[in-house]
Amino acid sequence: MSRRPELFDHSPEPKIQVKTSRGAQELDIYTPEGFQVLSNLFTRSGWQQKVSYELTWLGIPIIQTPEDMAMMQELLWKVRPDVVIESGVAHGGALMLYASILELLGKGHAIGIDVEIRKYNRLALQSHPLSRRYTLIESSSVEKKTVDQVRKLIRPGDKVLVALDSNHTAAHVRKELELYSPLVTQDSYLVVFDGVMKILADAPAGSPTWDRDNPWRAVQEFLRTNDEFEIDPYYNRLKVTYCPGGFLKRVKKRRR
Repeated sequence: MSRRPELFDHSPEPKIQVKTSRGAQELDIYTPEGFQVLSNLFTRSGWQQKVSYELTWLGIPIIQTPEDMAMMQELLWKVRPDVVIESGVAHGGALMLYASILELLGKGHAIGIDVEIRKYNRLALQSHPLSRRYTLIESSSVEKKTVDQVRKLIRPGDKVLVALDSNHTAAHVRKELELYSPLVTQDSYLVVFDGVMKILADAPAGSPTWDRDNPWRAVQEFLRTNDEFEIDPYYNRLKVTYCPGGFLKRVKKRRR
């Protein structure tokens, strides 16, 4: 008879051995360094197992990690934006999360942009009780007409937060950064998802091209030529994340 795995199977030696560029290292899982390594491994393994596909928000599938969504609700509650712009709607779970926080705040509107909003997803979103809190735009996020349409939905004096989660190539994200960063208001945030692709290049379901073609590269290029934003590491403090270094705070007013 095979031994049934115990729910709590504690190891007497809470240490792991990992291979690094400096050779094999033994780490204590209870140290900050050990926690960082475990978080990295959990993020990579969880992505391969598609754990982010297991979640819903108020009935709508949300393809994100619970840790990142916990940080987003915290960020929205702190910033209290009037407008949240999201590129990359997919099923709409993240858009629904943003709308639900705005509902609790008693104000605000979310704008969801996607090059294709499938019929079933559109129906689910448009029939949801929170549908009055968001607008769907079916168009490429990097087309001028799309940005113009978004601008028309922003009123003078609105506080604006932007989340980028559509096409994850470096070129596309860099274009989005250039187009949507001017809309972000002082002390608000521009959040770039899926910089995690860089560390997933060697994953079984990953691609070798991700090592150089990913949102994190776009963020680095953007910050080299733009001092109006800086990375806020506070919202990566849970360590397990798909957007490492992706919480960009506007620290300077936009140049005219």
